[in-house]
Parts: sequence; C-alpha cells; structure tokens
Amino acid sequence: MDPKHTGDVLRHLEKQDELLMDAYRSMSHELHKLQVEEEMLMRAFYKLMEAQGLTKKKQNGKNDSEESEPSQSKALATVDSVEK
Repeated sequence: MDPKHTGDVLRHLEKQDELLMDAYRSMSHELHKLQVEEEMLMRAFYKLMEAQGLTKKKQNGKNDSEESEPSQSKALATVDSVEK
C-alpha cells in the first residue's frame, strides 16, 4: 500500500467504525424497546385470556388438560356407546 494514503485509509476506517458502532447502538436500543413491548403485550394477552377463562390454573402440579382425557376421545366413547 502506498504510504501517502495510509492516513486517509486510517481516517476512513475510523469513520466507518464510528458509524457501525452508532448503528449497533441504535439497533440494540430498538431491540430492547421491542422486547419490552413484547413482554407488555404478552402480559396483557395473558390477562385477557385469564379473564375469559381460556387459561387453566395449575392444580397439584398438573394442568387440568393433563388430568382429563382429550375431548375427541370422549366424543368417540359417546359415539361407540350409541352404536351398540
């Protein structure tokens, strides 16, 4: 490389480094804002589901859905008993 251009190249690289760090900080800040917003929305969504009774509370370490049979298997049992 030509020695008379090394100063220009160094200044250019330092400017590029500064611009990239600014972009990194800006993107990092935006990501953090989006993560906070996502958490707030998920909490609001959970509260809404809870208010409508769509979430099930844990009982004895298991969800209600784990303790009961799936609704399809109940329907099949009903159909079988009607056919007999």
